Amino acid sequence: MPLTRREAIAGCGGGLAWLAVSPAQAQATYPNRTIRMIVPYPPGGTTDLLGRLVTDQFRSGLDATVIVENKPGGGTTLGADLVAKSEPDGYTLLMATSTTLAINKTLYRKLPYDPTKDFEPIGLVAGVPFALIVNPTIPAKTLPEFIAYAKSKPGLSYGSAGNGSPQHLGAEMLKSAAGIDVRHVPYRGSVPAMLDVIAGHIPFMVVDLQPALQQIREGKVRVLGVTTPKRVSIAPDIPTLAEAGLTGFELVAWQGVVAPAGTPRPIVDALAAQLAKLMADPPTREKLIKLSLEPLPPSTPDSFAAYIKTEVERWAVIVKNSGAELE
Repeated sequence: MPLTRREAIAGCGGGLAWLAVSPAQAQATYPNRTIRMIVPYPPGGTTDLLGRLVTDQFRSGLDATVIVENKPGGGTTLGADLVAKSEPDGYTLLMATSTTLAINKTLYRKLPYDPTKDFEPIGLVAGVPFALIVNPTIPAKTLPEFIAYAKSKPGLSYGSAGNGSPQHLGAEMLKSAAGIDVRHVPYRGSVPAMLDVIAGHIPFMVVDLQPALQQIREGKVRVLGVTTPKRVSIAPDIPTLAEAGLTGFELVAWQGVVAPAGTPRPIVDALAAQLAKLMADPPTREKLIKLSLEPLPPSTPDSFAAYIKTEVERWAVIVKNSGAELE
């Protein structure tokens, strides 16, 4: 997220006549056909919810037809590659995540797109906090008790949303910081992994807070801490892992909007202005907080571009330390 490490950050017309329109004319009349927001995850998840929130703003603010298309698969690479190879005309956008633009750069041996070269950043939307949860039968009610328990049970299993996901990397960070020996069990998404924690098939995981909070409140899982630098607004009773004993521990993913590289700057600025308007709207910020997300400070296309570069470097260290690698 763009804070210091503490604060840091409709139709296209008949026939092929539109092909004769100059770039300047196209910019002047933008948008005059349907805009697609590609979400590289299935419907119903955090990224999908945010994509639809942003889409609503673009629809009303630009008086445009804007639709969401879910293109999950390949750890977000399928949807991201589709956008990277689309015409840079402002009509195909990507609801991107830190996985798409930062983690995958190091995680994949052969990534079909370049996060820092193939996209035109528009703006950041929200930070995604995570939490350490355990099955309630685990005899540990605090982080120190859990670390002691894990040390007494070498090879303890944990679940994640998949190899190289923030949940996987977060647990590997925990493993390193706490000096515990744990074993990774990848799932196809956070929710299936969390359901197995609830069922007792795996004892713990690092999970995004948004889908877990209700389960925490109902006592189906026990939470030992959140991974943010400060307590999360929607759950101020949950301590941070840093407070609980892992000094300096921090894991926050983020979500933002990008377009294909080469998208004209006036179009990028028009989209960025709508995104800034959305993020400055108090009801929207309150809605994000209720979704267990962290509204981010205003960003610009340039500041987002700079941030992506620093995040690629930061996550590279975490990915390499985890040993995760995908083809």
